[in-house]
Amino acid sequence: MQEWGSASAQQQSAAARQVTEIRLGYLRAYGPKLALSVLDVPPRDEGVAGATVAVGDNNTTGKFLGQQFILDVAEVKPGADAVPAFDDMVSKGTRYVLADLSAAQLLSIADRARNRGVLIFNIGATDDSLREEDCRANVFHTAPARTMLADGLAQYLIWKQWRRWVLVYGSHETDKLFADALRRAATRFGGEIVAEKQFTDTGTGRQTDSGVVQIQRQMPVFTQDFPDYDVLLVADESEVFGTYLPYRTWIPRLVAGTAGLMPSAWHPASEQWGGAQIQNRFAKANGRRMLSKDMSAWMAARIIGEAATRTQGADPDKIAAFIRADDFSIAAFKGQRLTFRKWNWQLRQPIFLGDGRSVVSTSPQEGFLHQVSELDTLGIDQPETRCVLK
Repeated sequence: MQEWGSASAQQQSAAARQVTEIRLGYLRAYGPKLALSVLDVPPRDEGVAGATVAVGDNNTTGKFLGQQFILDVAEVKPGADAVPAFDDMVSKGTRYVLADLSAAQLLSIADRARNRGVLIFNIGATDDSLREEDCRANVFHTAPARTMLADGLAQYLIWKQWRRWVLVYGSHETDKLFADALRRAATRFGGEIVAEKQFTDTGTGRQTDSGVVQIQRQMPVFTQDFPDYDVLLVADESEVFGTYLPYRTWIPRLVAGTAGLMPSAWHPASEQWGGAQIQNRFAKANGRRMLSKDMSAWMAARIIGEAATRTQGADPDKIAAFIRADDFSIAAFKGQRLTFRKWNWQLRQPIFLGDGRSVVSTSPQEGFLHQVSELDTLGIDQPETRCVLK
């Protein structure tokens, strides 16, 4: 009888030591990126570093619940087929994928993921189409949409009574999409775009052709013919010319958008609302400050971790149901608990406005009211949505 009791105790002890693995995949489209300033070249681990810190946070709690979170990272080239890498992740037991992909690449795996019970967290693509006509019920967006970024910027400019804007945009598709978001923001909040101009990418190497002499002469001439305005808005996601505009316009005016005063999901100088805590932990682990994509990835991984903790298990269906519940929220050092929009699974969140040194403001701005959440003044609201979740 004593021997049976001893064996039973050993079995219970072994069961207590049993650990349940929860695998997160990080699927990224990566290729070396150039920037007009060497200070703006993205770090090699951008995004991945944020997910890694979050997995460490998850494991701090998970060890008490018999849960171990594991992060698998896979890379594909920009524009390449992401399906084989996705299939490989799923074959290893991954049911949660952080996607740092283009809109086209993300869509190529979205339905495949839905059919396999996999949740995707979009941490990189800002395309509004992914939240609208191409939305999916199994795709959650922790990265803000372009319209959210544009609205956050526009609210501040209107709050400052800087209402007359000139819009300069690049010739690439992403530049035009952000320009569209800025036009929408102007209409929505009462800004007036008094002139527009496209800067065509000719493919020349402006940093080597004739250096700052060419730039110093070119930019004032390019901005010379505009009517009087308060702010020059720049849409240059492709990093062709925007960085050269501040301090070089024909008349002395503020530059905002993808250069100058920039809207973002996070700012490396943010230390409000407990932000110093996450910044210090992140810097200690990675030797640099936290960027927007790091924060989007951190939030996605923490959402999964929070759901697993609250459901006290690793059942993907229960975790998915918990994330979709009406009372779900996540704390993310942004001054308030963040929730998902039920109509397109976009995470509501403030937008930071800053330059290269400091946070200037955060939106939504004071006085921009909403009947449900002031955060819904940023981006496409429910009455406007074209999303039909499937």
